Amino acid sequence: MLPYLLSLGAGLAVGVAYGLIGVKSPAPPIIALVGLLGILAGEMAVSYWRGHPAVLSSLLHRKSFAVEQEAPRHPPA
Repeated sequence: MLPYLLSLGAGLAVGVAYGLIGVKSPAPPIIALVGLLGILAGEMAVSYWRGHPAVLSSLLHRKSFAVEQEAPRHPPA
């Protein structure tokens, strides 16, 4: 947790410095940041599924995907 707080603090300090000297931040547009968030979410999902294989197998083998068999038809007597 400490590295995250240090990173945030450093980013805030640089942001304040940029604001004081009037320099535009070289940060990417918001659409790129949303894409990065998606990448991180995907990596976290794969990591979770690797640690919990039963979750993935239960998602892939639900009863709703099973093909229901028709009841056998009896010929008229």
